[in-house]
Order: sequence, then structure tokens, then C-alpha cells
Amino acid sequence: MSIDAQANLRTILDVLRYAVTRMNEAGVFLGHGHADAVDEALFLVLRSLHLPVDRADIFLGAFLTHAEINSLVQAIDQRVRKRVPAAYLVREAWLQGYRFYVDERAIIPRSFIAELLKDGLSPWVPDPKAVEDVLDLCTGSGCLAVIAADVFPKARVDATDISPDALAVAKRNVADHGMSNRVNVVQSDLYDALPSKRYDIILCNPPYVTDASMAALPREYQHEPKVALAGGADGMTIVRRVLRAARSHLKRGGMLFVEVGGGRAAAEQILKDTPLTWLTTSDGDDTVFMARQEELP
Repeated sequence: MSIDAQANLRTILDVLRYAVTRMNEAGVFLGHGHADAVDEALFLVLRSLHLPVDRADIFLGAFLTHAEINSLVQAIDQRVRKRVPAAYLVREAWLQGYRFYVDERAIIPRSFIAELLKDGLSPWVPDPKAVEDVLDLCTGSGCLAVIAADVFPKARVDATDISPDALAVAKRNVADHGMSNRVNVVQSDLYDALPSKRYDIILCNPPYVTDASMAALPREYQHEPKVALAGGADGMTIVRRVLRAARSHLKRGGMLFVEVGGGRAAAEQILKDTPLTWLTTSDGDDTVFMARQEELP
């Protein structure tokens, strides 16, 4: 951006208009929680300024300092030219009303399981206060573990991930939400560090992107850890391992909830003799399944 053009940016509204234009011209990919370039620009600009997005109307006419304009223009440039996701630029993401810290060490918080958790996994979990033990496999940023601890007030939650980098982010989020006494963050290759423990609920949002889809991902996703996305040839490499040992890690009557993206057909092929209950989310009925302990192989 030329110095003369930048000099014409004076208010927050000026910068928002500039950001939306740049994003639309570049055709940035909006796959991390924002519906369109306007929502993305509002989030990037206002959160960069540490202002609330839901009170944007109060601040739109506010004049910016030269330093703020320079910083915002640089952030917009990174979003457009380098395709860095906005969440990484402002170091935060929101999921079902919960704020999470995030950086490039962990996948950006997003999960359709979170929609179900917000309602306490009703009607499959009749009494949230009766849940005592929850396991969040492939926890990443720790987002599902934090939400689970919040909606199941008497539960202790184990949150595991193979990546020490992701777990550093998860520990920060657990501490930020005041959950350190109830959420245990553990480095583990799935169940390995918890060989004998059993749970009322196991949650898992694993890597499930197929090899073919990995090769075609938009540039925005290439900033995220590959280990958090790549699910092998059919996307089910980790899911198979989760299912293989799930029964022995669930209490009698316990339930497993797994997110598989577009992998319903592949998941049903793996568990052809197991009745899976496909749950309704904003992405339809093919994204998250539930299986009961007694029905698992």
C-alpha cells in the first residue's frame, strides 16, 4: 500500500472498508469461523485493537493513531498476501461463546462437537452433573476439554495430544479459564498414557483430512500443524485407532463422540457391524457420530 493511500485511512471504518476490499479482491478462503469478508475484517481489525466485535458500532468513527494504522495495514497484508488465518494474527479464536488463545503450534479451535457440548450432549447425557470422568482425545488447543469441564460441573477431564507444542497452548487455555484443578493435560499418543482409566464420555476431533484433500487445501490451512489435519489415505487412520480401544476405556454405559468431517461412509465401513448414531449439527447429519460402550467392538 502506498504512503499516499495509507494516509487516507483515518478511522476504524476506513480500515474496515480497506480490509474488506483487499480480502474480496484476493479471494481469501474463509474457513475458520467467519461467514464473509465483512465478518473476517471486523474480527481482525477490532480484535487487533483489543475492542469488542459485538460493540463495533460504538467505535467505527474513532480516529486511529499512525502506529495503529501501520499495524493494521501490516496485519491485513499478512492475511491477504500470505494467507495467514486471522485467528493466528490476533492470537485468539472463539468457539460457542468461549474465547481461546491460539498460535501456530495448535490447530485453530473449531469443532461441531462443541455445538453438541454447549447443550450438555443432550439428550444422550440425561444429567450433566452425573458425569464424573471425560477424556478429550486429540485435544489440540484444549477447547473441547475446557467446554466439557464447564458443562459437566463435577467432571474431571483428561485432555491428551501427541504434540507437546499443542499441549502448551492447551495448558494456557485451561489456566485462562480457571480449569487447572479439573482439566489434566497429558502428552499421549491417544490412550497410551492412560492405560487403565475408564470414562463416562470420550470426545475426539481427530485428524481426518484425506491425503487427496490435504494436497488441495487452501493456503490458509497450510499454516496449521499438519499433524492436526492429516488422516491418511481415507482420513480414518487415527479414527481406526480410537475405535479399536474405545470400549476398554469407557465405563459401562459410557459413550464415544467422534467428529469425522465428510467421512461418514468411511467410518461406517470401519464399523459396519456397529450401530452408529449420527448427530445433527449445523453441518448436517454426517459429521459427528456417537457409539455406546456395549455396542463397540
